Amino acid sequence: MMIRIRSRDGPERVTIDNPNITISQLKTLIETQLRVPINNQTLSTNQNFLLSKTPQEFTQFIDMANPHLPISSLGLSHGSILYLAYEGKRTVIGPSVKAAPAGSFGKKMTMDDLIAKQMRVSRQDNPHCEMVSFDRDTANVFQSYVNETMAFGVKRGGFMYGVFSDEGKVEVDFIYEPPQQGGEEGLVLMRDEGEERIVDAIALGLGMRIVGFIFTQTISQSKFDYTLSSREVLQAAELQGESDLKEWVTAVVKLKVNEDGGADVHFEAFQMSDTCIKLFKEGWFETDVKDGDDPKLSKMKKDVVVGVKDAKEIDNDFLVVVKISDHQDKFWNLYEIIIKDKLRDPPLEVQIKWAASDLIRECHRNRRCLEIQILVSGIF
Repeated sequence: MMIRIRSRDGPERVTIDNPNITISQLKTLIETQLRVPINNQTLSTNQNFLLSKTPQEFTQFIDMANPHLPISSLGLSHGSILYLAYEGKRTVIGPSVKAAPAGSFGKKMTMDDLIAKQMRVSRQDNPHCEMVSFDRDTANVFQSYVNETMAFGVKRGGFMYGVFSDEGKVEVDFIYEPPQQGGEEGLVLMRDEGEERIVDAIALGLGMRIVGFIFTQTISQSKFDYTLSSREVLQAAELQGESDLKEWVTAVVKLKVNEDGGADVHFEAFQMSDTCIKLFKEGWFETDVKDGDDPKLSKMKKDVVVGVKDAKEIDNDFLVVVKISDHQDKFWNLYEIIIKDKLRDPPLEVQIKWAASDLIRECHRNRRCLEIQILVSGIF
């Protein structure tokens, strides 16, 4: 017969050979098996017993105060629950586990299996960056080249440079596009370390640094309902992991059909989740993506726990943090007016804001150009 004992240490079990023992004998078994001295024990069948805070409150529960009372008279049977309070401290003994011979029953657990059981994949709701703001000219130049020259038929990418603010905002001031080869679904960056060092030096002289990666999705990708494809997840995770910046931003540029049946250019900003970066750095990802694979799913080399199930395939949305707010409303509306394909007449307040920003940019133009010339001359 087994009685379950619940105390401040959690649930435990006491084995009883005779169901007709007295409360006093039960306390002796508790002392032997759970290492709680008899004199320190107070027992009750009432679950409110554990809500008591002081020894005086414990004495109000007298249903098991008589040590000579048989436990059978309390209706206790196999599996019944008793509540135990005690004074002092003790060492809780963990349950003993007998190792079953390999193959005798069930699946043999390897060390990789145990590690996989500890690798849980869940959604990350809160990004490390709250907002992304693009310089309107920079954004327009990037999307215009892809739209007018490539018609969003092949992918294009670049590294974003700017500043991080204390308010969790990323401001993108320019985009560096390294040598690359783009296709309909993949983008190969042919990176030049020497060239990147020059770009980093120029940015540093202007008070900026690399803040993220931006790429386009092609028209052919629009038929799939996903945020990022498995190839894009791999590339974004690699670059974010390489940077070791928790505020690193991944921006996606795509065409979307509007209400009038036309196509608008949209910029969306995301971050890869902390778990995604951990999985990539530790080599969990299956990096060989085949043409027939589902682009919505990322494959793992070993099982991970997704929700409550073991799986080797993860929905990409589990690896991407919720979309970051791109702009405050007025500025974002201003920005969309510029980058959309069809021409519009901006409202007066937007024209005034443009004029003000252009005036500020003109005031700094000569100084910035001089700084860039000095930096480049010094490097070469």
